[in-house]
This record gives sequence, C-alpha cells and structure tokens, in this order.
Amino acid sequence: MARTALVLGGGGLTGIGWEVGLLRGLADAGVELAEADTVIGTSAGSIVGAHLTARQRSLEELYEHQLTATARGPAARMGPAALARFAAIALRSRDTSSFGVRMGKLALAARTAPEAEQRAAIARTLDGLTDWPTRRLVITAVDAVTGQRTAFDEGSGVRLLDAVAASCAVPGIYPPVTIDGTRWIDGGVHSSANVDLAAGHSRVVVIAPIAVSGGPIDGPRTQAERLAREGVRVCVITPDRAARSAFGRNVLDPAKRADAARAGRRQAAAHAPELHHLWSASR
Repeated sequence: MARTALVLGGGGLTGIGWEVGLLRGLADAGVELAEADTVIGTSAGSIVGAHLTARQRSLEELYEHQLTATARGPAARMGPAALARFAAIALRSRDTSSFGVRMGKLALAARTAPEAEQRAAIARTLDGLTDWPTRRLVITAVDAVTGQRTAFDEGSGVRLLDAVAASCAVPGIYPPVTIDGTRWIDGGVHSSANVDLAAGHSRVVVIAPIAVSGGPIDGPRTQAERLAREGVRVCVITPDRAARSAFGRNVLDPAKRADAARAGRRQAAAHAPELHHLWSASR
C-alpha cells in the first residue's frame, strides 16, 4: 500500500491562494505535505498540485507569488448565484454521471472566451511547466458528454497542460477543453475534491476550499469518512471563518487571492499538531 496522499480540491483563485498559504504555514511548522507519495488535484488543486510536484518553484516562492500576482483583464465571476445554480442542478440529478451530463450541456452551450485563449491562460499559470513530474500527480476532469470522471496521470497519454486546463474548465464560465476529440469540463463537477481517488493509501490529508455537497455529490468529509472506515487515517481541512471571509463573494477574483493566502497561512497553526503526528507516523 502506498503510504501518503495529499488531496487538493477546487475553489477558484482564492482556493489556490488559500491552499498555497496553508501548505506554506504547515511547512513552517515542520509538516511537509509536499512530500506525499501521491498528489491528487481537482480544478484549482490541479494547478497547486502541478507546481508542488514539479518543484520548479519553492513553496516560499509559490506563496510570495500569491501575494504579488496581478490579473490580466476583468475578473471572471463565480459567486453565490452561480454556486446556487450548480446546486439546483445537482438536486435534480439522480447520480454524479447525470449531473455531469447536465453540467456538460450547460458548458457546451455557454458563450465563453475561445478555448485557445483559456488554454493560454492556464499555460501562463503553470509558468512553463510542460512535463509530468516524477512524483505521482493525478488530475481529475469530467467528460462533458457522458458525465464520467477521468483521472489523468503521467501514463494517460495526455499532456500536463491539457489535463490541468480540462480540470479547471468551470461550466458556463470557461470553455470545455478538447483532448483527442473529447470535450472535458472541471473535475469538481464530479466532486469538489475527489477524495475517493486516495483509496489504497494509508495516510491521507485533504485540503478542500469548497466543502459543500448537494444531491448526489458527496462532500470531502463524507468521502473521507468512507476511507476512514477502510482503515485509512484521514485529516480533512476546510476554510475557517477568517478564510471564508477573505475569499469574498467571488472565488475567481484575483484581488482576493493574497488575502486568501495569508488566511491559509494563519489557519495552518490550528492543524499543525494533528498533522505532524499523522504525517510523521507515515514516513
């Protein structure tokens, strides 16, 4: 059995900032989650996971980038209204696949920026990363037609850029991403963190900017409880009140990313003792 897995959930630009800040704060406290045997990334988490496993930048540099990065053009918007719309669709869906099909139809019909433009934006976010890392990285996406989730990795034959772009393709906001003729949408459509993919590991840490669930979509804690019943030691971290306040009402607002990163770094202190015990026991 593989020993450790780090699961990084979706949550927009503020989710990226918060995850990086939390990881930085935990590293300051001696908890090096970047050393996980497997990193599983969904949407925002796929970007953080790619940087974390590639080690092109240090965690300190990734954190500083969250504080200083500037946006190009107006911010996209995914606030309470969009999330409520997604939740309403989930409540009308019988299972994750039917929800994925409905979200895929929404994505395919939406007027968005061109796919090439969004792929270029993801390439800038990855800062030149092109190759899959040697440390195992798993990135989730959902087929826009069938609603089925796929987990891309180095052996999938898909480029890292394409996998991350697909995982970040929020329906109705960003265009579906085409890979070998198949259109893909955000991996968070199946689950905000896809914790179930960590099955087979003995120790799992889940960092989930979005913890809510609805209809057939299980939240990260529910999925983690299933792993725990199988004997896996699991810790789930979700934003505290201060972090949620830092996120604001639009998780895609780049102006909130720095505040989210600082909030994540501060929150790390509350989780460091538990994680130090869990993580050191697994090495």
